[in-house]
Amino acid sequence: MGKNVVLIGTMDTKGVEFAYVRDRMRALGLGTTVVDVGILGDPLGIEPDIDHAAVAMYGGTTLEALQNAGSRGRAVEGMRHAVEALVRSLYAEGKLDAIFSMGGAEGAVMGGAAMMQLPLGVPKVLLSPIASGKHFFDPLVGTSDIMVVHTVIDILGLNPIARTVFDNAAAAIKGMVEHGHRGLPAPDGGKYVAVTMLGNTTKAVMALRDRLQENGYEAVIFHSNGVGGPAMEELAEAGQFVGVIDYTTNEVADPMTGGIHDGGPHRLRRVGRAGIPQVVVPGCVDFSVFHSGHIPDALRDRPVYDHNPEYTLVRTPPNEMMEIARIFGERLGDATAPVVLAIPTRGLSIPNVPGGPFWDPENDAVFTEALRRELGEKYPIHTYDLHVNDPAFGRQVADLFVQIMDRSSC
Repeated sequence: MGKNVVLIGTMDTKGVEFAYVRDRMRALGLGTTVVDVGILGDPLGIEPDIDHAAVAMYGGTTLEALQNAGSRGRAVEGMRHAVEALVRSLYAEGKLDAIFSMGGAEGAVMGGAAMMQLPLGVPKVLLSPIASGKHFFDPLVGTSDIMVVHTVIDILGLNPIARTVFDNAAAAIKGMVEHGHRGLPAPDGGKYVAVTMLGNTTKAVMALRDRLQENGYEAVIFHSNGVGGPAMEELAEAGQFVGVIDYTTNEVADPMTGGIHDGGPHRLRRVGRAGIPQVVVPGCVDFSVFHSGHIPDALRDRPVYDHNPEYTLVRTPPNEMMEIARIFGERLGDATAPVVLAIPTRGLSIPNVPGGPFWDPENDAVFTEALRRELGEKYPIHTYDLHVNDPAFGRQVADLFVQIMDRSSC
């Protein structure tokens, strides 16, 4: 047989469907290892290669303990930790070349969690009926490169629609295993720089990218949508970048208001702790992002801007600008490599221009003044009489980064 695919699912409810996908993969010349993460019942229509009792042991527990955990949630959580450990072990032993899972809510979440344990580049395909509508995708993909396929129908039975989706998923795994880009080694001699961006900063970041290229650096751009920033930080810790230009740091603002671009409690902290030089720009900290029509009542008196038909931006008031400055100072404060702040004074986002709904230079100055108090003399703070999305500012930031790197190499 060829490369081996690990199939993860609840075989007590999806065994027949997994047997079909397993057989399709085998017919395509792939090896398979079926892993049962069902908790309550015995497998139906399939004999797993690793049964649920064996999986539970990888989590330091037993199947009986999970079955008597007291709630469905605790049982699923225990099995999720167990299958995460199992997948890490299989990959370390060279027994996993690709991974496949399908399920409803619990099955998809367990499968997604298992996939998140694997490096970027390992083929990962997840099928679920909840990959649609208003469901959150974070439990299914996290910051990983998981291919998520909407099954259209629920996973129960082998009808023409199900077989079409299953056949295509098996073919996708086959194609990725044989023709995909395998693995993600640390760059050998490459000068890659991570850069964060939103639509509000695209023009400036494009100019920044070009200026970096003129100086021998290649920019790798991340969309700072609540996932892009943390993904950038993970890859920075993994040694993918010589430096970081955190140009669009709005993911620090959204947690304060319940916005959807929430970068989590460690955003802005990990790059510095990893000893990676960085230039940090408060791009887009002057707003939080919400789905259109879903602004919380407590924020309805704030200026808003319709960014597109799906998203509405809500202006950050002075007290929150001060708190963001405090977060910047606290999280950047323990960096072990050079950190420089670059602050544009002519607006932090597209609607933050003279005559625009977010134009409030006094409010923005509150952030700068508070940041100076927080950091003192610890890190240089440069201000520029430019807008955050001005290509001229992007080039200035790129030049600042190059200067830092030149000094670091001396």
